[in-house]
Amino acid sequence: MHDAAAARPEVARAPLRRLLAPYALAVVLASVSGLVAVAVASAYGLPLRDPDGLAGPSYVRLPAVVALFLLADVVPRALWRRTGLRAVARERWSPQRLAVVAVGLGSFYVTYVSYRNLKGALPFARPEVLDRDLLALDEAMAFGNDPAALLHDLLGTGVAAHLLAAVYLLFLAFVPLSLAAALVWSRDLRTGAWYVTALCLNWLLGAATYYLVPSLGPVFVRPGAYAALPETGVSALQDSLLTARAEVLADPVGADAIAGIAGFASLHTSIVFSAALLAHLLGLRAAVRWAAWVFLALTVLATAYFGWHYLVDDVAGLAVGGLAVLLAGWATRQLATRSEPEPSPAAG
Repeated sequence: MHDAAAARPEVARAPLRRLLAPYALAVVLASVSGLVAVAVASAYGLPLRDPDGLAGPSYVRLPAVVALFLLADVVPRALWRRTGLRAVARERWSPQRLAVVAVGLGSFYVTYVSYRNLKGALPFARPEVLDRDLLALDEAMAFGNDPAALLHDLLGTGVAAHLLAAVYLLFLAFVPLSLAAALVWSRDLRTGAWYVTALCLNWLLGAATYYLVPSLGPVFVRPGAYAALPETGVSALQDSLLTARAEVLADPVGADAIAGIAGFASLHTSIVFSAALLAHLLGLRAAVRWAAWVFLALTVLATAYFGWHYLVDDVAGLAVGGLAVLLAGWATRQLATRSEPEPSPAAG
């Protein structure tokens, strides 16, 4: 296995400044979002927190996922060539390339943590919610029907609930895995920067919509409409979010959790749409493109089925995701100069 890019000495000598240029907007977004998050937290007397996940805080799990992808890039090649890991790692991962990965990962991390803290401040910054209006709009968009009732009648509340729950929860793994793949496996550095920047834009545009149209979501204002659904990982997540919100409202400073309930717009929809759209624009393998679009369709379905979002939330999510890809493509010059790939300091 011989990589053309790894054999080009001028690639390895590419100036770090040039290699980092595609991440300029991501770095700016991280810096601005961090300052805004600090300002909002200070204004309402709230602490800044790193949100925990299933695998611990994001400052642990994100680098761990990226490290696994780096190993997946190096170890098979070392075994195939019957050579040492260190030699392969030096060939493929120069200090410049590692610096690019670190900047991309750091930009995403700061933006994501800022987004979560801005979302957590919603009950204090925008205590009024517009769910009554959104419920009316939901029924109007469903021609006078309750979208959840229609979906429950059409799909049932048995097997479909468990399948859609699995799809919805897959998103929790999809974001870090797709982020790591973009940072580590993109042969053109601007491709990775395009996706990372789009993710950052999704978080910040999504946070802005939360403040513009504050809402909780159907299941949190009409829980009875979803009482027939079985217990799944989704229902457990919804219960945990309600508990966390109650704890934060009771003790904003002492609570360990972050309030994490917001409806408009659906960031599950926006981020998966961004990923599917990028897969299409980048011409990835047909199986990847089809899987991304199917995942998007099932994600949208799941958001309405479980009452996470109103129909208009998903429409807004599509708009956010599309705008994020467009702006990120402009910032990384991917939309304008697709025929001129950016050099990489190592094969990727």
